[in-house]
Amino acid sequence: MILLNASHFVGKGLHRECYRHPDDTQLCVKVVVAGDLSESKREQSYYKLLQKRDICWDILPRFHGLIETNMGTGAVFDLIRDYDEEVSKTLAHYLSYEQLAASENAGLSQAITVFKQELHRQAIITMTISPKNIMYKKTSANSGRLIIIDNIGNSDFIPICSYVTYLAKKKIARKLLRFEDTVLKMCGHNKALSKHLLSEFRA
Repeated sequence: MILLNASHFVGKGLHRECYRHPDDTQLCVKVVVAGDLSESKREQSYYKLLQKRDICWDILPRFHGLIETNMGTGAVFDLIRDYDEEVSKTLAHYLSYEQLAASENAGLSQAITVFKQELHRQAIITMTISPKNIMYKKTSANSGRLIIIDNIGNSDFIPICSYVTYLAKKKIARKLLRFEDTVLKMCGHNKALSKHLLSEFRA
């Protein structure tokens, strides 16, 4: 068993809290703090399917299995860190910035474009695609990539989209349109970034 405490805390979602793994700086542990375990079980089942498909993990953290903690069973994932080893911040954080350098706007816009392409190309299904559930992993001062960390998997009663690529891509395309709308609304105060993104979204 590993012991988690407030010094390891990274962030909190609707049902789970995320902590740095106390014995490995490159990992984090998610524990359920509200609701039941169904969301975590669904996510873990979908991760196993993705592992069998041998996907590229550029836009998803790897899942490393379960571990017992003082807060209950935890799911172990990669901890998303920037090039300077700081824990990465969410896309929502950067979209809310009123002032980003021109080079940062370009890098963020490019990261969003690549993320959309990869999500669709690899047919990775998510229940929602929200900026608050996506980390912007900075690979340099002005560039990076997006990594989705929550709401991964298929909540359909009969999850046929998980196994039929054509249907999965249709579902993803619909969710990405809503994602685009959300992103544009959140960065409306940043005219330069909005211009970059409108150009990318309409390409």
